[in-house]
Amino acid sequence: MREIVLDTETTGFNADGGDRLVELGCIELVNHIPTGRHLHKYCNPQRDMPEEAFKVHGLSQEFLSDKPLFAEIADEFLKFIGEDAKLVIHNAAFDMAFLNAELKRAGRQILAFDRAIDTVQMARRKFPGAQASLDALCKRFNIDNSARIKHGALLDAELLAEVYLELVGGRQQGLGLAGDGDDAAAAAALLAPRGPARPVRPHSVPPDELAAHEKFIAKLKEPIWLN
Repeated sequence: MREIVLDTETTGFNADGGDRLVELGCIELVNHIPTGRHLHKYCNPQRDMPEEAFKVHGLSQEFLSDKPLFAEIADEFLKFIGEDAKLVIHNAAFDMAFLNAELKRAGRQILAFDRAIDTVQMARRKFPGAQASLDALCKRFNIDNSARIKHGALLDAELLAEVYLELVGGRQQGLGLAGDGDDAAAAAALLAPRGPARPVRPHSVPPDELAAHEKFIAKLKEPIWLN
């Protein structure tokens, strides 16, 4: 099973009202394990950078001015995510709106929303009433996010990949004792005693076993026990 964890940075909140995507970070998972493959791109938004957005991600208009347009990296992005991989996104509606606005602008096929797995919704179902921000989830799962001074698409995608693995049950799914239903039953069955415990063996070896061992090694050519 192939999944893509992704994050974007933008010039604002309105994908259809003039705001643009400026950074894209993608991490590949196969069977919930990071493969090491990733895609990271900055994009020239062809507009100014509002101060509020700059404070969030630190990407200035000057820095982005020589970066490719989204239309120039659209095919590389679509090839990386493939045609059927699920897209793991924190607050999926936001990122999908910007991705589809950029894809439409570039004359490419937009992404079906049902490809998205929204980790905000996952967290709210699992921890009702608790904060569901990426920082809050990193704290809950003891994930080191000390490098996250500002938002960055690739770093946030890497952190989100770790959070997602925790939300789906961690790397040892089905073996946790805190689960319920079939998973808990399977874990209990794995840990259940298979039979009566064997009596504790005395530390000293009985004489008859020593004699049997000596008889055995006498039949061997250059046995290691005699080295």
